[in-house]
Amino acid sequence: MTEAILLVGGKGTRLRPLTVHTPKPMVPAAGVPFLTHQLARAKAAGVEHIVLATSYLAEVFEPYFGDGSSLGLHIEYVTEAEPLGTGGAIRNVASRLHSAPDDPVLIFNGDILTGLDIPALVATHQSSGADVSLHLTRVADPRAYGLVPTDASGRVQAFLEKPQTPEEIVTDQINAGAYVFRRSVIDTIPVGRPVSVERETFPDLLSSGAHLQGMVDSTYWLDLGTPQAFVRGSADLVLGRAPSPAVPGPCGDRLVLPTATVAPDAKLTGGTVVGEDAVIGSGVRISGSTVLAGAVVDPGAVITDSLIGARAQVGTRSVLTGVVVGDGATVGSDNELREGVRVWCDAVLPAGAVRFSSDQ
Repeated sequence: MTEAILLVGGKGTRLRPLTVHTPKPMVPAAGVPFLTHQLARAKAAGVEHIVLATSYLAEVFEPYFGDGSSLGLHIEYVTEAEPLGTGGAIRNVASRLHSAPDDPVLIFNGDILTGLDIPALVATHQSSGADVSLHLTRVADPRAYGLVPTDASGRVQAFLEKPQTPEEIVTDQINAGAYVFRRSVIDTIPVGRPVSVERETFPDLLSSGAHLQGMVDSTYWLDLGTPQAFVRGSADLVLGRAPSPAVPGPCGDRLVLPTATVAPDAKLTGGTVVGEDAVIGSGVRISGSTVLAGAVVDPGAVITDSLIGARAQVGTRSVLTGVVVGDGATVGSDNELREGVRVWCDAVLPAGAVRFSSDQ
């Protein structure tokens, strides 16, 4: 297997305001755009040619990655005029593939952080003679996912949408968002209209008698669809819990990019990332968080499990826990922001505007 398709066209609506100006795969995780980690892992697995299926803010990708040579890859870009869904996006880039009809093509979603053993998935695909092979993972609570039961040999039996009752939970195996397609199967996907690979392509293949194989790999897996998950994924990359050859520094409690400025008495822990040209003031405590390029955290602020956008500012003594601050926003001094708060891009919160405790 030497070819792959990356599906990077989604709008990332659940991640807003992180994705107002930046497509989800280009939001920095552990110091580099998240997509960099996926590309590096594909390269490490032997992939040479990758086609990016783009749509939302498509113009951002190529200026950053170019032809992929800096990563040892050949990257091409295909932009959808209208969103085509996962299956439609795969079909839309098929003309750029060079594989023979029976060759395996790796496909994965641009918002999954995983330690998947890619060569093992390809080996399973080839040894089983499958038309499509799916990475499956086990989760404690599968109600938010599509279930994929398999028989004793790993052959897929059904695709069950999000279960609503306990009786419908027949397995804890879910679709983990990485696939190997036989090249010829891609050409059976309808052209020029939205197609969901999960809701249409896979069930239709199964009903037509195609061989779909599941491989359960329960190494690290995280859907980065929410701000809280994205922040956790970045921290896990820095801490070494999630594997990636693209982390720009040694694993540990903190990752500070070279042009950042951090006060000597600031305390950074829990996989915190400080981006280029960011400034961290005296007495600041940051845990498990990401501070993007050019952001400023003023003295005495305390930030936990949060993401501070590019060029944003967090004022003196402000306390943020589980918060997203959009690009260019200002959180004035002495604010207290708790779980789930999203401060929009370029918004300004005056000093002491939001609190959960007395100001005395």
